[in-house]
Amino acid sequence: MSSFEVIGGKKLKGEIVPQGAKNEALQILSAVLLTSETVIVKNIPDILDVNLLIELLQDIGVKVNRIDRHSCSFKADDINIDYLASEDFRKKGGRLRGSVMLAGPMLARFKKAYIPKPGGDKIGRRRLDTHIIGFEKLGAAFEYDDALNCFTLSSSQLKGAFMLLDEPSVTGTANILMAAVLAEGRTTIYNAACEPYIQQLCKMLNNMGAQISGIGSNLLLIDGMEKLSGTEHTLLPDMIEVGSFIGLAAMTQSEITIKNAGVQHLGLIPEKFQQLGIQFKIIDDDIFIPAQEVYEIQTFLDGGILTIYDHPWPGFTPDLLSIVLVIATQARGSVLVHQKMFESRLFFVDKLIDMGAQIILCDPHRATVIGLGRKNNLRGITMSSPDIRAGQALLIAALSAEGKSVIQNIEQIDRGYQYIDERLRNLGAEIERK
Repeated sequence: MSSFEVIGGKKLKGEIVPQGAKNEALQILSAVLLTSETVIVKNIPDILDVNLLIELLQDIGVKVNRIDRHSCSFKADDINIDYLASEDFRKKGGRLRGSVMLAGPMLARFKKAYIPKPGGDKIGRRRLDTHIIGFEKLGAAFEYDDALNCFTLSSSQLKGAFMLLDEPSVTGTANILMAAVLAEGRTTIYNAACEPYIQQLCKMLNNMGAQISGIGSNLLLIDGMEKLSGTEHTLLPDMIEVGSFIGLAAMTQSEITIKNAGVQHLGLIPEKFQQLGIQFKIIDDDIFIPAQEVYEIQTFLDGGILTIYDHPWPGFTPDLLSIVLVIATQARGSVLVHQKMFESRLFFVDKLIDMGAQIILCDPHRATVIGLGRKNNLRGITMSSPDIRAGQALLIAALSAEGKSVIQNIEQIDRGYQYIDERLRNLGAEIERK
């Protein structure tokens, strides 16, 4: 098991470019199965989760050609459907939650799909009901196969339907959307997720010949087509990395410029960091964060303590609440962090408390952070990364702390952040992979 050794307390300086969006990549790469023609995808992040999905596509029979480090062409003209029922697929697919999004394209084009029990972060319950119910409304038969230890789906021909999703699930919306583009007739998805990554998927599918309207809203109309063609698609910058780098600059009192940040797709992210007292300037598509000695958390207009919580887009993304929590430990003032969507995502706060942070874990979903205003710096400790986002948050804490920190289980960080140690060293960080 690899680890990071970090010597904290150093001010960083320089420019950094965010990677391609991980969550968009998992949807877009699954969509290449919808056509037998060539699909070119650019700005692909070189991270474990994405590389594992590409490996799964190759195992299924997709021809993959690496154009360069971050671009690939895909051609799904000779697919081995039976591989999805194999033990090898179940093992690999079970390591990656994103593998569930192969089901929609496979069901639409090949009339059969298998869903292994999903892997990914251990951050709480992440149910598949939205996916399955959506497929059933399109006419798919669903059952759990005890012998194969996976869910199986089949349909002679999917047919368009109206559906009101019980939750605006991003992966659920993407999966149903990819199934519906080859269904017979019109599908209406109400209470659909409308994140930028869903918008990107819709635009890519329309470029392939699909007919999707309502893009950017929570009401999607999809008129099914007989077949789709190839296309070329470029992934957005990863908004979670952008938020992480804003937090890194604040915590380490560093002057950092985030280049090509995809500012128009960030939603509430800039505003939430401003509420934490972090100053920055948006210059074209770049974000300049000056070195800042102290940042002060705002209060509500009536003087009440600031609460930051997650909410489906255009609300604040849950993937940045771990970063917000860490940033608040060295701010001046207090904040209540309310993680509504996942009940285990705040369970890394014990490590921050061991570093000297003042945090009250109210319950599995809420934590109150009493900012130290840099009166007492965090101290380096040995800790383990429990999931992708908490791992990055702990890395930021370690970079701001006094002394040496050791972060174990960094495979979790590598799942979501490419070459993070190399990129941080280019800013002046003292970090080594062991």
